[in-house]
Amino acid sequence: MSNPPPKKAIRNPGPGGGGPAAGGSRGPAAPGNTVKFARRTPSGRYVSLSREDIDMEGELGADYANYTVHIPPTPDNQPMMDGAEPASVAMKAEEQYVSNSLFTGGFNSVTRAHLMDKVIESDVSHPQMAGSKGASRCGMPACDGKVMRTERGEEMYPCECRFKICRDCYLDAQKDGCLCPGCKEHYKIGEYADDDPADGKHYLPGPGGMNTSKSLLARNQNGEFDHNQWLFESSGTYGYGNAYWPKGGMYDDDLDDEGGGGGGGAGDLPEQKPFKPLTRKLPMPTSIISPYRIFIVIRMFVLLFYLTWRIQNPNMEALWLWGMSIVCELWFAFSWLLDMLPKVNPVNRSTDLSVLKEKFETPSPSNPHGRSDLPGLDVFVSTADPEKEPVLTTATTILSILAADYPVEKLACYVSDDGGALLTFEAMAEAASFANMWVPFCKKHDIEPRQPDSYFALKGDPTKGKRRSDFVKDRRKVKREFDEFKVRINGLPDSIRRRSDAFNAREDMKMLKHLRESGADPAEQPKVKKATWMADGTHWPGTWAASAPDHAKGNHAGILQVMLKPPSPDPLYGMHDEEQIIDFSDVDIRLPMLVYMSREKRPGYDHNKKAGAMNALVRCSAVMSNGPFILNFDCDHYINNAQAIREAMCFVMDRGGERIAYIQFPQRFEGIDPSDRYANNNTVFFDGNMRALDGLQGPMYVGTGCMFRRFALYGFDPPRTTEYTGWLFNKKKVTSFKADPETDTQSLKAEDFDAELTSMLVPRRFGNSSALMASIPVAEFQARPLADHPAVRHGRPPGALTVPRPPLDPPTVAEAVSVISCWYEDKTEWGDRVGWIYGSVTEDVVSGYRMHNRGWRSVYCIPKRDAFLGTAPINLTDRLHQVLRWATGSVEIFFSRNNAFLASRRLMFLQRVAYLNVGIYPFTSIFLLVYCFIPALSLFSGFFIVQTLNVAFLCYLLTITVTLIALGVLEVKWSGIALEDWWRNEQFWLISGTSAHLYAVVQGLLKVMAGIEISFTLTAKAAADDNEDIYADLYVVKWSSLLIPPITIGMINIIAIAFAFARTVYSDNPRWGKFIGGGFFSFWVLAHLYPFAKGLMGRRGKTPTIVFVWSGLISITISLLWVAISPPEASAGGRTAGFQFP
Repeated sequence: MSNPPPKKAIRNPGPGGGGPAAGGSRGPAAPGNTVKFARRTPSGRYVSLSREDIDMEGELGADYANYTVHIPPTPDNQPMMDGAEPASVAMKAEEQYVSNSLFTGGFNSVTRAHLMDKVIESDVSHPQMAGSKGASRCGMPACDGKVMRTERGEEMYPCECRFKICRDCYLDAQKDGCLCPGCKEHYKIGEYADDDPADGKHYLPGPGGMNTSKSLLARNQNGEFDHNQWLFESSGTYGYGNAYWPKGGMYDDDLDDEGGGGGGGAGDLPEQKPFKPLTRKLPMPTSIISPYRIFIVIRMFVLLFYLTWRIQNPNMEALWLWGMSIVCELWFAFSWLLDMLPKVNPVNRSTDLSVLKEKFETPSPSNPHGRSDLPGLDVFVSTADPEKEPVLTTATTILSILAADYPVEKLACYVSDDGGALLTFEAMAEAASFANMWVPFCKKHDIEPRQPDSYFALKGDPTKGKRRSDFVKDRRKVKREFDEFKVRINGLPDSIRRRSDAFNAREDMKMLKHLRESGADPAEQPKVKKATWMADGTHWPGTWAASAPDHAKGNHAGILQVMLKPPSPDPLYGMHDEEQIIDFSDVDIRLPMLVYMSREKRPGYDHNKKAGAMNALVRCSAVMSNGPFILNFDCDHYINNAQAIREAMCFVMDRGGERIAYIQFPQRFEGIDPSDRYANNNTVFFDGNMRALDGLQGPMYVGTGCMFRRFALYGFDPPRTTEYTGWLFNKKKVTSFKADPETDTQSLKAEDFDAELTSMLVPRRFGNSSALMASIPVAEFQARPLADHPAVRHGRPPGALTVPRPPLDPPTVAEAVSVISCWYEDKTEWGDRVGWIYGSVTEDVVSGYRMHNRGWRSVYCIPKRDAFLGTAPINLTDRLHQVLRWATGSVEIFFSRNNAFLASRRLMFLQRVAYLNVGIYPFTSIFLLVYCFIPALSLFSGFFIVQTLNVAFLCYLLTITVTLIALGVLEVKWSGIALEDWWRNEQFWLISGTSAHLYAVVQGLLKVMAGIEISFTLTAKAAADDNEDIYADLYVVKWSSLLIPPITIGMINIIAIAFAFARTVYSDNPRWGKFIGGGFFSFWVLAHLYPFAKGLMGRRGKTPTIVFVWSGLISITISLLWVAISPPEASAGGRTAGFQFP
């Protein structure tokens, strides 16, 4: 009698584990979060288990759950310290099972765990990767499961007889009396190297309290989460001695202007060593910033006097021209004021990475083993369409993240594939396989940048600064492997297509054979669905190449795959083996956890585009790893500075860091043309405006390259903040939750963070996942800075995070599948108050505004080496569409409740002005469009905006111009941008203002007034190709209606100059003053349109035919219109006025 095949599904974590029925608020129609138990046959079919098997599985879970021992906290034994608990074989088996399974589930469907023996067609060998080779088959009859493996990938034998057994059969043997099927003796756990108590780890309780099935069920039944597993009972104080003030530096007072007294974090301890801050705020030199502020004030008064003079001295000969110009100038003055006021207090910041290492990774009494005490970090990478976002670009981005200089066990990477494409799935698996070589190579030789495509494309001597003699040999081998990796990635589409065609043909043959055997008419053969097949010969649960029900882009199940399981807590060095391509015997070969996620999509559910995908990532990561900080990337942005994460951690772990919601990095781009024709680098904004906002309440959140505090994303207030009241904006300190010196280093419940949030309302805000709700206080506590200084309030004890995370178990992953289902956000506050905010195409700005409006602060981090690099559209039309999307989002913000006019008292006045400018700047396009036509109208009509070019007008004009130039020069000085970049920004401001911004206003008004929804196509990312010109796209002319207004402006001004010149030359009474005035302003408009004209010329300098067509139509229309408005008058001599040919 043979044993049954292994089970391929998992149990639901318990009642209320994320299903709608748990809270009872979704009604009977909502699906329950259930997991179907089944055995999978070799043909791919599932056979349901009996009720007896299900009951026995519950008893089994309770049995092996008891291997984890929790020691009560005492003054001498903190729960975050190293313990002596042996790691059980069952726990390792569970972790192996999770990493080798593809989890699917969602609306009206069960959660399945599909055990994958093969993830990609090529072999993989890293022990952390799913489907890694090296494990033989189970020795039990009729079982084809793989033998359990250790962290190094070696086969693990629970018994001294070395009988090979898989995870499921081992659990069955435990249930049947713990007898080894090989020698029929009892298992003796703890007698082998794998179970040495000295190597055991005391695991940090998981984010969702899902360490064991037993503890999870107990929590769900009681309805409460046991915080005693990870809270500290110590009421002592922390910190040493007095503050140490670095020479020339200062504390970050803008982050903690209330800090100082009040205790709460530390008491009077004997001086042992000075306190060293992690960051310093460096004000701008007075010689630059003081004149800058003075010129702003001067220009304000000059504009005031000039506009007053203009209003008091109208041009009676052309009131219509005067009225148009004065309205535009009033708006421009207001817009300039909104732009300049937030720039009065720019700052620079610096970090000290050596102090960070000393505090968090150096052996100390609280951390005797020198384990990393840094908080965990979850990195999000989002992609939606592998056709527009090449998977090779996404794969290299993943490699740069996995190779970041941050503790491996504290780092987790999540890839969100909103298209549910098998191509992306297998590309991520290939990236995980190549990381086995790339990441240790980067660590061994200290490689920068750690994105392979960019690294191997660097020009110069690659051996510069390298000291190891085997660097050249290693680099050559890795380069060869990377070239093969790119070939495999580029060949994936054809490989998937050929594989799917072969399996579909096999299914057709099987169907035809079945019809023949049954005697049916072969002509009536039912059509077999053209499925997309995975490498292990089963259907892909996501989107198929030929769309089918439940397998389309907007209709597929949720998918979750742990590509790289969580690493072991201790370093794992490579083995010195001649078969190894590179010697990694002295290099830690562990890799961070890598998870592939594709949220469930169903018809009738609003998926909320990118914001919905980001919120699904937040919930999924909270259940699985619960890193207290989140770093988000677009798929085309990679880590260029391996220590960038540590730079950001310096700010949140320093004094006052508990008030910081996010750290925004500047966005830098590669592949931009040397002249930066369309201001793609946007240096004026990133180095000017954002640096200035850093001196206020903090920079805006502008998308990729931003590290968030998870607790702030959940919609909670900061521990303490400031309210600005009255006309003078007096400061008033506000404490969001209690700061008691006795409990200041202890964690709080969710109700303690928000007075309005009761235990009954928590599910309504966050959903019915008890694991997600239980993870909130854990994330809040772990994100606190160290309580090592008397002024640190709401800190945590040193050494609190030195304990390794528990391994992933199937109930945890099943819970993660449930929180990414399409129905989870129904009747919750996700997208309204929690997570990324819905309702705008610029969800990033709105989400950052909400955090600032609650009193949080942000910091702008500019490392010496660019932290992240990405790509930007260098084509004119693509660039205008990108700006159109941003401007449309700003118009949506203006007409929504996120308008800065409605901000709370916790938003600083100048910060409010900055956000107000975000919503108003697109409307400047209306006045800019009119003002660009005024010079041409002046030349056509012969009138000017003023009656005469008198001394007063010229003095005002000269003063305004001089102050503008002076402000530009000083801004270039304190921001560090180039003067050419400043001028390019001015040029593109006019180009985009007369095209994209104008269209955005129209679209925004249509959405507000008519309810017409706005949709945007995904911006295509350029794929790297060594054989093509990287600037080829710059010269491609793509026609779009966005090009019409700038073309019209340019042609009308050119025609007006020619017309006015001819009229003046042939006039009996030439008026050269008005011609020069109007001609000068027309030339100024044309100078701003010069990059636009070059873009229309293309590479060969050939103007498209459509431009001549438009020019002719515009010329004829204007001529007829002008003749109709101002017909020529006959002169005394019978000749008509105007110019005549001689």
